[in-house]
Formats: sequence, structure tokens, C-alpha cells
Amino acid sequence: MRIRSTVTRLAIPMVALGLVLTGCSSNTGPTGTSDIGTTNDINAHPVEDLKQGGNLRLDLSALPESFNYLHVDGNTGDTSDVVLPLLPTAYNSDAAGNLTINHDYFTDIQLAETNPQKVIYTINPKAVWSDGTPITWEDMRAQWKALSGENPEYLISAQLGFNKVASVERGVDDRQAIVTFREPHGEWQGQYGLLYPKAMMESPQTFNDWARSNLPVSAGPFIITAVDRTQNRITLGRNPKWWGDTPVLDTITFSVLDSSARIGAIQNNEIDATDMGSLSDIVAARNTPGIQVRRTSKLYWSHLTFNGAPGSLLSDVNVRRAVAKAIDRQAIVNNLQNGIVTEPKVLNNHVYMAGQKGYQDNSASVAYNPEAAAKELEALGWIIPPGGDVREKDGRKLILKDVMYQQDSWIDAAKIVQDNLQKIGVKVEIQTVPGQGLFTDVIDPGNYDLAQYSYGGSVQPLEGLRQFYYYDPANWVGNKARIGSPELNKVIDAALAELDPAKAIELANQADTMIFEEVHSLPWAQSAGNTACRESLANWGAFGMASVDYTKVGFLK
Repeated sequence: MRIRSTVTRLAIPMVALGLVLTGCSSNTGPTGTSDIGTTNDINAHPVEDLKQGGNLRLDLSALPESFNYLHVDGNTGDTSDVVLPLLPTAYNSDAAGNLTINHDYFTDIQLAETNPQKVIYTINPKAVWSDGTPITWEDMRAQWKALSGENPEYLISAQLGFNKVASVERGVDDRQAIVTFREPHGEWQGQYGLLYPKAMMESPQTFNDWARSNLPVSAGPFIITAVDRTQNRITLGRNPKWWGDTPVLDTITFSVLDSSARIGAIQNNEIDATDMGSLSDIVAARNTPGIQVRRTSKLYWSHLTFNGAPGSLLSDVNVRRAVAKAIDRQAIVNNLQNGIVTEPKVLNNHVYMAGQKGYQDNSASVAYNPEAAAKELEALGWIIPPGGDVREKDGRKLILKDVMYQQDSWIDAAKIVQDNLQKIGVKVEIQTVPGQGLFTDVIDPGNYDLAQYSYGGSVQPLEGLRQFYYYDPANWVGNKARIGSPELNKVIDAALAELDPAKAIELANQADTMIFEEVHSLPWAQSAGNTACRESLANWGAFGMASVDYTKVGFLK
């Protein structure tokens, strides 16, 4: 089976499925840390303070390969940015990551039983798809069947625990679904982080292609009104069938912009908000009249993935470990975040962000030690020949291709990796790729040795363990590295099945330690979450762990 999928505004984020998430500083120095906190910075205002109407102009790295976020091609940050105003979600999150039922779509959600686990969803009787048909239990059942993993022709990006579901049945009426599990699933609240209509789930073909070029049916305060592939632009308009609070905005427009063009676009009044990753952009935004920098750390983190597929240069875990030990991650993080946060820190966990409950450092197995790295490669038979500068073994040179989105911050990080590894006799070739096709054409087919991109996390992060790190050669889903083990799978399964939050955290950290030992990937830094916004833009900016209320976004009177 083919695999597909997806990187902070250091590039296109590959986003963990489940619950999907997306004040002004006047100085030019660093503010705060990169730890996740309990507040956000969105210029909050009541709707009464806002002008009715208007167009919110935002940017994308690339047009979505698919508007089906549950599909491997659609699991990108760009796709999530576009579809979040369009689709039902079961829960909202506040800035501290606390969950509440999204009453626009569900009047009640109850964990009714634990043995067997049973969840009862009662759908808002007003909730309808944009074609006027009611949202019913059948939509929820169809999503279970598609994501269950029973039919590998459904090219899913994650199972979301639906592989543990025994049935989704009609409740007291069509507006109630009863989800019964065959085995426990701790992150059940994230299963319907986005709900798509059953029309998309009817067959593998519809799942894979129905939302390929547009989203024909949706159910949010907005709908897609135009996809202009010539201008690389997507326009959302108010949904005439929407039953909830009337949106303040008339339209939302997404335009594809190169990373180097974003700060200029907001300065020239071409867009209204953009995420920023470089100090120069932050300083430029702060020095632009009418622009604010809003900042709250977000659940995005940059990293380096290793290609461990059979036959690759890095298929041997011992070679990967030696290479990893030669990379100075702190130097990379200093380069990425110096002047942006007060104390740049390496992220040392694949599951939890710093500041998030459960975070601990599990990275001892890949601690920076270039001297040990060189000795380990030597012991493995990778020798620098007389007069040479690159290690060789069995006729192969240890020359690694490092691929990344074409952006200065990624290239700067790659140059540090290149310099680090050159010192131990490993050559790195840097290859930049435009946002469009980075995954489908390069990373997914395995045309790399090292890959730099970012992951988007979740307030319910454990499902990401299965999505990104599960070892299944028949279906890699989001495991771009093709690295793992049956032993790691067992720990991941146990973590996802654990209903006791404390025990689940313990198991998740056990799994994370194993991920480091397998040298699947090296986390670098989590996003500081700087967003440049027009001063008049309200209820938008740096959301942190909070959900966006798209009905309340608008411009001040």
C-alpha cells in the first residue's frame, strides 16, 4: 500500500489527527519561553465591538493535495487551516487544553460505560450539511468504517482508535450515535475531531477522491465558494444553511505565498495575519505601523526524520544513532530561536510539548557526543579511506541527502547538520523543495536520507504515537521514517488503551524513550507561536491550545 501525508510555519506541518487545533509586545527583544502555557493572545473582543462583514485574508504554503484531512494526502497544516471553519468537531479546547462539548454540533456526549467502553453522542437537531441533509448517526458510522483499518484501500492518515470500535449504532433516533468499543481507548474524545459526511466514506474511491479538488458538502459557519488554481487562492463564504451564531466575516480568503513573501504581504496590506518563524520577520512586523505581533507557544515542533527503510544508508539503527550523536541540536535551536525566546531549549520528547502535562526528557540515547559518534561508525566498518574525507563501507559512501521546504530557517539548520556531520566523515547534500509536492513527490516515496519538517500536536497527543511511529510495513500511515518495532507497537497500544491518565502518560513516555532509541527522528524546537496581525483584527492571532471560534473573528469598528 502506498503511503502519503505530510511540517511549523517553518514549513507545511504534518498534523496529528484527533482534536485538531490551530495583547501585543512593543519591544524587539525576546519574550517568554517556548513552553506551552494557559493563555493566548488573540485581541479578544465581544462581537458588539466588531464591524459586520469583511474579508479575512490568510496565507498557505501550498494548496491542499486533498480537502480530506483524514486522507494521507490531506493531513497537512494547510488542509486543516482551510477545513476547520467548514466541518463539525465534537469538542472545543480552551487555552489550557481543557475540553468542552461543541454544542453547535452535539447537545451531549457521555462516556456511558467503561466495560465495555461505550460513548453516546447526541447530535444537535439543528445540525445539517450544506446540501440541507441532516447530520446523523450514519455519518459517524461511516467514518468509523472508513478509519477502522479493515479495508486498506481507504488511504487513511490515522485510525483514531476506530480499529478498537466494535459498533456505531443508532440511538433513540437518527440524531444519536452509540459507539461501543471492543477494547478500551483512552483518547476517545478525539475520534470525531473532524466529522465528514457519509458521502465521502461510501467507498475507497470516494474517500480517496471525493474531496480531492474541493469539499462538495460541509457543515460549518463557512463553505468553500471558490478554488482558483490559477491564482492559487481559496475563498470561503458564509454557509446559508448554518444554524449557529451568524459569522461576523463575510469571507475568508487563503492565498499561497512563499515564506519569503509573507512579511511583505502583511506590510503591503495584502493579507491580515501570518505566522512567523524568524527574528528578522518579527522585528519587521513590530516596526510596521498598524501591525501587532501576538505570541503564544503552539503545538508545532520542528525535527529531523531519518529514512530507515530497508536498503537505505540509515537502515541500521546503530548507524542512525551514531549520526544522531554528532548533531548539535542545541546549536540548531539557538539558531532557530535566538532573540525570539528568552532561553532557546531543545525539545526532548516526541509526544508532549514542554509545559504540557507529561513532558519529560527521554533523549539520553542520542545525547550530543561527536567523539563517540566517530568511534561507533568506525566500529561499524564505516572507514575514511586514505586521502579521503567521506566514510565508506562495501563500496557505498556515507553521503546523506537532507530534504526540506525551501525556507531560510530550514536551510540554516541544515547547514549546521552538514557542518556537524562533516567533522565525523559524513557528507550531507542539502536539497530544498517547494511546498507543493514536498511529501507526495519526495518524502513519501522515500527519496531522502534525512528530512526536515514539523509536526502539529494535539491536546490529546497519544494518537500521534500510532499515526507517526507505529511499525506496520503493510501500512505505514504517517510513519515517514519506516522505523519502529513490534515491541514499540505493544507499548503504543497499551498507552492508547489506558483509561487512567497518569498510567497513560507513563506508557507514552516509555514509548518515547524507545522512539529515541530507534532513532526515528530528532526533535529540535517547539514553535514560539509568533503571529503578525493587523491591529484591527480581533479574536485572531496566537491561539496556543485553544480552538478558534470562526463566528467571532472580525475587524474592530
